[in-house]
Amino acid sequence: ENLRSGVEMVLSGLRETLARNGVEVVDPKGEKFDPNRHEALSTQPVEGAESGVVVEVLQKGYTLDDELVRPARVVVSA
Repeated sequence: ENLRSGVEMVLSGLRETLARNGVEVVDPKGEKFDPNRHEALSTQPVEGAESGVVVEVLQKGYTLDDELVRPARVVVSA
């Protein structure tokens, strides 16, 4: 339990430091697919979802001062 608490504190501190320095997470679930910001790894039919919408995020992306550092890897509805 102490180890877990310590790791969570370090992770929290790292996230705060990154945010203070302009790094933001790109988590586009539910957004329209944008090839400039997302990397589609697959498509799948999803009942009730509009075609071309991100239905699952496999790996979050990151921006640094609004410039894309790593695109989010996603699954897109067909």
